[in-house]
Amino acid sequence: MRRDLTNSAIAVVVFTVLFGLVYPLAFTGVAQVAFPGKADGSRIERNGRVVGSKLIAQDFRKPVLDATGKPEKDADGNPVLAADPRYFQSRPSQTGYAPNVTFFSNLGSNSLDERDEIKANIEWYLRLEQQYDPQLKASNVPVDAATQSASGVDPHISKANARIQAHRVAAVRLLPLARVQKLIDENTAGRFLGIFGEPGVNVLELNLAIDSAASGA
Repeated sequence: MRRDLTNSAIAVVVFTVLFGLVYPLAFTGVAQVAFPGKADGSRIERNGRVVGSKLIAQDFRKPVLDATGKPEKDADGNPVLAADPRYFQSRPSQTGYAPNVTFFSNLGSNSLDERDEIKANIEWYLRLEQQYDPQLKASNVPVDAATQSASGVDPHISKANARIQAHRVAAVRLLPLARVQKLIDENTAGRFLGIFGEPGVNVLELNLAIDSAASGA
């Protein structure tokens, strides 16, 4: 009995050190050497300052101000937000684009709440984009513009979504539409290994490119 307890205690200590310390440190070291950018969270820096990650969506809305210049609040006391027309908008998020939590609404296709949510997202999208693209109809709204991603922080939108938003961004930023569309192409990631998934436009990288183009940089 005593010998069994001793061997068990030694095994716990050995495996704890091996898999709780040595193994993670070894993998962290290899990752830092082989893939330093990805190991650190694929962070994006501008002028020496971290502005986000390639892997996490950001909220490109801004607070709505009342007549006194103060942010409006909803019934729960949260700031009322509206899309910043200068920027491409990320797809809807159940998490409010919080980087520390990922989930979606978990509503099924036969859910009335899901139907109402998608309908509201389509109406919001049309209000935002139709004034710059009058021919846009509800049937033309891309799926990713009206539905959430599984994580709530998908950093990409579809190319179709980006091309619709390009009309607004080009008009507000006083940039040629062809220039904005070229930036979309430059910030579009292809299919994984050329066959898996769909091409996607990284919203943060595209918006940073738009900032540079608008400033003449």
